[in-house]
Amino acid sequence: MTAPRTQPLEGVRMLELGNFIAAPTAGRLLADFGADVIKIERPHTGDELRTWRLHRGTTSLLYRTINRNKRSVVADLRSDAGRQLVLDLLPEVDVVLENFRPGTLERWGLSPEVMDAANPRLVVVRISAFGQTGPQSSQPGFGAIAEAVGGLRELTGDPDRAPVRMGISIADSIAGLYSAFGAVLSLYDLVARERRGDAPAPLADRTVDVALSESVLSMMESLVPDHEAFGVNRTRTGGRIEGIAPTNAYLCEDGRSVVIAGNGDGIYTRFMGVIGRPDLATRRDLGDNRLRWAHRDELDDAITAWTSSHTVDQVLAALDAAGVPAGAIYTAADIAADEQYAARGMIQRRDVSIGDETLHDIGFPGIVPQIGNAPRDIRRLGPDLGEDTREVLSELLHRPADEIEAYLDETQGAVRA
Repeated sequence: MTAPRTQPLEGVRMLELGNFIAAPTAGRLLADFGADVIKIERPHTGDELRTWRLHRGTTSLLYRTINRNKRSVVADLRSDAGRQLVLDLLPEVDVVLENFRPGTLERWGLSPEVMDAANPRLVVVRISAFGQTGPQSSQPGFGAIAEAVGGLRELTGDPDRAPVRMGISIADSIAGLYSAFGAVLSLYDLVARERRGDAPAPLADRTVDVALSESVLSMMESLVPDHEAFGVNRTRTGGRIEGIAPTNAYLCEDGRSVVIAGNGDGIYTRFMGVIGRPDLATRRDLGDNRLRWAHRDELDDAITAWTSSHTVDQVLAALDAAGVPAGAIYTAADIAADEQYAARGMIQRRDVSIGDETLHDIGFPGIVPQIGNAPRDIRRLGPDLGEDTREVLSELLHRPADEIEAYLDETQGAVRA
């Protein structure tokens, strides 16, 4: 019999106080690798994500996806009972994740200082629009605002049109990645200090402060240095990326499109051979990437003339044979049917409840990164509201059965777990 697979974060327990995307994404990443993430949700309605992109039923698949591998406990943090429940749980957890507007937890009597008094080894991860300090720290803001002030929105879209947003909550997702990374760094620091015999880090060093705006800015490469050093202001370039050519999306004969990255010098030469334009490969004014960028329209016209007379499959086969990086632009259906994703466990099929019915064999995105020689399984999809309240109160807080039932009656009513 094969031994059960170990989880890197097994034994680590986290309390997730956040809603929407950012903090729940951090919680999902940590839960994927074995952390016991207890998600605190308000009574009756729960995380608002439960009804975002709700196509049918009462619980969205967006919620089921982002909150997988977690446990759900109901508590009203504005109430004495809810606040006390969190305080009672703090000694049992290693990390608290939250993404409320700065000052909110303080108003509820759950400031980091209060939490630190309950657990002096606690790591506190705080996610907000602009961070916990600075002149804009108290301002509200969602991911769309962070995309704007972080520099991403200005570069997204076509140059002759207003900036557009990406089709996903990218700022929240990036902030979630940084938050999970910060939590693991802080946990590692605690362990390292214990090994050295040092005292635990002070609260300030156990507080991870993640701003959505800064998370976006960190992805903007040399945007600011190029501006300050050379006066360069990057602009929207549509399907291209500034200063790199040829790379773009190209329409094919069958109405589908491919992305081709033919910008390396050696790759470019082979690419021009594939499209039947060796003259472009040998021209001195196209000899390096900087020169090719100046002729990007001419190159894209030549490439489009070739792709538009071939199907996507024909284009990809020819480019693959020549070692030119390219890929079809996938729809959700393409991703679900892709052999590479399937081989690496990146689409995992589960039955899922949407509240009033169960959908069968639905594909969900797998766990990244892969550690070891096999993909990890999604242990459970996002839980029903309060599904684990009874279990957590009994297992971690050892509350008597009658007290638990009274709490459930008070907080959950018709949606009791």
